[in-house]
Amino acid sequence: MVSTKAETNSSPVSEINASIDISSPQKVAEKPATNGNATVQGLPGQVDAIQSSQNSQEHQKLRETGSTQTSIAMGEYNGAEYIVINEVPSPRANHGQKISLLPLVFLIFYEVSGGPFVVEDSVNAAGPLLALVGFLVFPFIWSVPEALITAEMGTMFPENGGYVVWVSSALGPYWGFQLGWMKWLSGVIDNALYPVLFLDYLKPGIPALGGGLPRMLAVLALTIILTYMNYRGVTIVGWVAVLLGIFSILPFVVMGFISIPKIKPKRWLVADVHNVDWNLYLNTLFWNLNYWDSISTLSGEVENPKKTLPKALFYALILVVPGYFFPLLTGTGAIPLQRDLWTDGYFSDVAKIVGGVWLRWWIQGSAAISNMGMFVAEMSSDSFQLLGMAERGMLPELFAKRSRYGTPLVGILFSASGVILLSWLSFQEIIAAENFLYCFGMILEFIAFVRLRIIAPASPRPYKIPVGTIGATLMCIPPTILICVVLFFSSLKVMIINLVAVAIGLVMQPCLKHIEKKKWLRFSASSDLPDIHAATRDNNSLID
Repeated sequence: MVSTKAETNSSPVSEINASIDISSPQKVAEKPATNGNATVQGLPGQVDAIQSSQNSQEHQKLRETGSTQTSIAMGEYNGAEYIVINEVPSPRANHGQKISLLPLVFLIFYEVSGGPFVVEDSVNAAGPLLALVGFLVFPFIWSVPEALITAEMGTMFPENGGYVVWVSSALGPYWGFQLGWMKWLSGVIDNALYPVLFLDYLKPGIPALGGGLPRMLAVLALTIILTYMNYRGVTIVGWVAVLLGIFSILPFVVMGFISIPKIKPKRWLVADVHNVDWNLYLNTLFWNLNYWDSISTLSGEVENPKKTLPKALFYALILVVPGYFFPLLTGTGAIPLQRDLWTDGYFSDVAKIVGGVWLRWWIQGSAAISNMGMFVAEMSSDSFQLLGMAERGMLPELFAKRSRYGTPLVGILFSASGVILLSWLSFQEIIAAENFLYCFGMILEFIAFVRLRIIAPASPRPYKIPVGTIGATLMCIPPTILICVVLFFSSLKVMIINLVAVAIGLVMQPCLKHIEKKKWLRFSASSDLPDIHAATRDNNSLID
């Protein structure tokens, strides 16, 4: 049977308000379905290994009962059987519609890319050859491993909070909180960039937006409008992302066809390895091809995440990688190289040379629209991450409150405030700062991924990367090396600022524990969520 325990002032570290008792398979099998619309799901980490000789009759009943089913993780199979129980939809599931596959693909597209904007700096930093090689090779070193890990961990823990829950399960809530702090701050810094870029693309037509009070008011107004869109619902954000994504991609498809007669392949081979700005080059590549894991913080809002999330990540990879490479290929091949001109927004000049003023305006419009899409997608991820952390008792309960549209109101307001406060930073400072924090967070995710393979090998994984523990470890080595390289090339100023930010997180978690102990703010863990540490306990009991 299933039993839950709700406590209002429980510890976010040691207590999880959900317990599962399936010690008797007979009880699980014979329990009638009370909700005909309930979705059958396996609870992440909840594994009951039973000997087939003793339970063959009960296992047959499970196959015959409409309210339960068995599932076997994809990939390795070690002889253990996974019993899953009928999971009654929680109150959280009743807040609006769920995100389906197509909107999810475009949300990932905007979390990661948004189109080939801001890739121009790679040509400025290293020339056409290294820029093309970077956007062709870098995805296999970074994007593919990160997307695969997100698919496995996101289906193992299909709830809001995403990577925070993975790391909490593997390394404990303290490190889960540190990851949450670094990733949220990185996301807010990232989001501060998009209103600025939006106005930069409009500057040629509206010079007043170039600086001063008009620019400040425009940033504030744009932030408020896009924040309100997030408030109205994540499904609205998803379908808006679809429309904006199509509009952002189309002009580059047109430009590609028009530029074919003008392409000279020898222009692609220009390289000057002695004159490369490695810091700008690596940060541009890294910024344009990371954040695949951000969608995991919306897993609780996804329709059938155990199947939908891996598919969406796969389709988004197909959309993102060629979406960078081919515009760079056509742009650098169709016009003579003037390396110093390849900065933010230069694709609009390329469009004018290749197709005329009409194509330039289309590229500028799609660039501005793309920044809107990236803003709303990133804010959705950041705000639902705070909600997921509050549901796990890591943040005060007020962060778990939802608006009438099912959106995390307090999380949205906090994220929007951070965007406004950080919007004064320059483009290069924003990229370098967020990349530094993001690198620290990804190291924790890689450690958690490998550790869960070791300590909970039998835990259900609806999607599992078809490699063993050694293969999973080896898969994390190239991106880890890349992280070290990116950190090495960071400036001293960026390094100091980010180390201070990391130190704040190290102190903040104990302070929140003290606040909870003193009952100055209310903390509570949701009783609808499974015990994320059950997998470890079950694995230890099997070993014993």
